[in-house]
Amino acid sequence: MPQELPILKGRGVNSNPKNRFERLHVEDDFEHFDGDEEFAASLTKVPTEYLLDSSKTIIATNDSPDVGFTHSINPYRGCSHGCCYCFARISHEYLGFSAGLDFESKIMVKELAPELLRQALLSPRYEPVALTMSGVTDCYQPAEKKFRITRGCLEVLAEFGNPVSIITKNHLVTRDIDLLARLAAKKAAVVLVSITTLDAGLAAKMEPRTSAPRRRLDAIRELTAAGIPAGVMTAPLIPGINDHEVPAILKAAAEAGASCAGYTPIRLALAIAGLFEDWLGHHFPDRKDKVLNRIRSMRGGKLNDPRFGSRMRGEGIWADQLKSIFEFGKKAAGITGKFPQLSTASFRRPGDQLELW
Repeated sequence: MPQELPILKGRGVNSNPKNRFERLHVEDDFEHFDGDEEFAASLTKVPTEYLLDSSKTIIATNDSPDVGFTHSINPYRGCSHGCCYCFARISHEYLGFSAGLDFESKIMVKELAPELLRQALLSPRYEPVALTMSGVTDCYQPAEKKFRITRGCLEVLAEFGNPVSIITKNHLVTRDIDLLARLAAKKAAVVLVSITTLDAGLAAKMEPRTSAPRRRLDAIRELTAAGIPAGVMTAPLIPGINDHEVPAILKAAAEAGASCAGYTPIRLALAIAGLFEDWLGHHFPDRKDKVLNRIRSMRGGKLNDPRFGSRMRGEGIWADQLKSIFEFGKKAAGITGKFPQLSTASFRRPGDQLELW
């Protein structure tokens, strides 16, 4: 049997690196299975498991100065989209899993999320605030088709009139246009669609279980047609892989109706760095060193710079170039709007009486 397994179909990474919090780590040894083609074939398929998440609260908070939101909802932990570079991968290590295959194949499902959200909004201690969905993992990943937890949360938010912003790579968001339009009519909803490339082949390598690029553009088109503000996120930008596409992505998004745009250079914290290096070796061995060196040039000679501010933009000549490409692309595409400021003015708890004056 070969020492290195073939690329797993439908998966973004090919291994489970050691969990940094666990003392014990099991290494697979297939020496005694050498020549067993049936066993070898079984190793190329990793099924998705859905596990119950017993969280008692649903609204998470953060005080990071370079994150654009303070309160968020994540109906799922882990994400089967399989983006090899996803910054959220390392969060799976807190659950005793690996940031590798475990992150995209062991999905924690918060079945009680809508009920927990309702309880939170009913509390007299709750101060209305814009909530972000997909602050960590995508709320419209494939699991949502089955469990409909995101829709359940949106039903609660629409009932209360609580504002929400959504970040997603999945056309499935259009399923909930009815609820989002109700909120948008109160200036209480915005959707940001992440588009990293217009090349379907590259997207299949970078994000194997996401909607195709054209479908994401369709999502922007359908959302804006329904009166829901929509924007585009060109994130992450990877030097030597997709950075050259930024002007074309912004142009296509603008034509679809995107009114705002943002970007973030790739971030490779902890175990993600090794996973990304392996991914480059599999898919782009001819440019692996070039890509990694450019990332290091933006991150102070390392693959990751965790400092607030710098981590979201990078530093140095290549970081400046990414910014210039993005700003030029925005101007050329005619995207002049800023991210909408959502309003909490329509927030009402069931039973609340409207003031007459």
